Amino acid sequence: MRNLKFLVVLMVVLALSVFAVKISIFHVNDTHGHAWTFSEYHNPDIGGFAVIASIIDEERAKNPNVLFLHAGDINTGVPESDLLNALPDIFALNRMKLDAMAVGNHEFDKPRDVLKYQMSIAKFPFLSANIYKDGKPFFTPYIIKNVGGVKVAIFGLTTEETSILEPLYSQDLEFRNAIEVAKELVPMLREKADVVIALTHLGMGQEYEGNYTTSEELAQNVDGIDVIIDGHSHTKLEEAKVINNTIIVQAWEWGKIVGKLDLDVENGKIKEWNWTPIPVNLKVYKGKDENGNAIYEYVGKPYEPAMYVKVPLDYFAKLGSKKLDTVIGETKVLLDGERAHVRSGDTNLGHLITDAMLWKTGADIAFQNGGGIRASIEPGKITIRDILTVLPFGNTVYVMKMKGSDIMKVLEYAANIPEGKGAFLHVAGLTFESKNGKVTKVMVNGKPLEMDKVYKVVTNNYMAGGGDGYSMLKEAKATGYDTGFVLADVVVEYIQKGLGGKIDSYDDTPRYIRINE
Repeated sequence: MRNLKFLVVLMVVLALSVFAVKISIFHVNDTHGHAWTFSEYHNPDIGGFAVIASIIDEERAKNPNVLFLHAGDINTGVPESDLLNALPDIFALNRMKLDAMAVGNHEFDKPRDVLKYQMSIAKFPFLSANIYKDGKPFFTPYIIKNVGGVKVAIFGLTTEETSILEPLYSQDLEFRNAIEVAKELVPMLREKADVVIALTHLGMGQEYEGNYTTSEELAQNVDGIDVIIDGHSHTKLEEAKVINNTIIVQAWEWGKIVGKLDLDVENGKIKEWNWTPIPVNLKVYKGKDENGNAIYEYVGKPYEPAMYVKVPLDYFAKLGSKKLDTVIGETKVLLDGERAHVRSGDTNLGHLITDAMLWKTGADIAFQNGGGIRASIEPGKITIRDILTVLPFGNTVYVMKMKGSDIMKVLEYAANIPEGKGAFLHVAGLTFESKNGKVTKVMVNGKPLEMDKVYKVVTNNYMAGGGDGYSMLKEAKATGYDTGFVLADVVVEYIQKGLGGKIDSYDDTPRYIRINE
């Protein structure tokens, strides 16, 4: 009997001494208005918050210790969302019990009152510890949640590049160095919490190295961060990264996958972990059957949408859909706006957009940043929805006067933009060549650029405000004016009236020839 009592006491002591909790963290990033299921070439009916809700609910039914996090850029990309200032997205995320969202650079695409409206309707905090106004944090820097008895600190960081990418509506804010802010914050959070998570919109990889902190650099330079859940670079990971004992994950883009990070926490420390990128109804095209119907195979397990999310989203989709589906023309060719293409070279869609700007304003030269072109237009009928998907930012057309010498500064800056960056320049009325970053030839309407001549230049108000680093355009801004014409409307009008609603082909002859040796 004594041995039995001793055994019981020993088991109780052991049970009390080992406090183990499994925490599952689901995360998305860079959803850009893709609250609804959507289709891509040979990949129909993928993504959507309603399907993601089903995936998360499946885990919640087994384990109450679930966190759901968004690593930023909820705005800009799908017309139904853009027209309603991301109300559908936030409404759905509220229903999905999102715990927190990092502030992304695209949260500054619209005026400040839109951002304040979004924050007021969200039942989750917008987190960023490195954005300051008048010497104080502008957003909530961090939260601490009790998850199954484990204290989890979650702090936000936003890319310092926001001041360059989104200058129009962030000029009054200070974007402090993410590493320096984290070095001050993390030690304090370690005293308050068992697990420290950085929910970041920083980006990872070579493309984002330089003057702006990447998530890898954050992990390397700041001790004490257990997990970095990242966004911004739209990175598709097959497995998590580990740097300086910090787990780094990112979930691609648009809700095509949802990341699931399982943490086994014992006595306040992570003992085991596993990360899985869960495909959100992604498919593989397998060809056609004997009747010519496409055959698809799911990547992983298929999921049904959660109706408590799908029904309200369906309602939001109907608002304004009649206008969005208005046909404004037809194209027989693909108008190429693929992200990788418009950020590294000329495309026919880039030409069409800049040509539309010249057509509307009578300017000599047009400038458009590749990052402002967000999608392609497939052959067939062209709708207002298509144009707003290509140009979702609501930019207006800005006209100014510039001397040839100042135009040369624009081209010299563009010639040194790495391929893959949104600042890659598209032009009309002008052609130019560069070699190893040095501009070697410039022609304006078939004639050499004259340094002392004053030219009429048209661009979008984002670039006119110095966006993507085009400070020389901001310097010339005072010589011109904002026309008030929305660029998307100008493109619609150009297709309807300038091109007669029919596009059989469109010029794709390079207007910028870049030679790197």
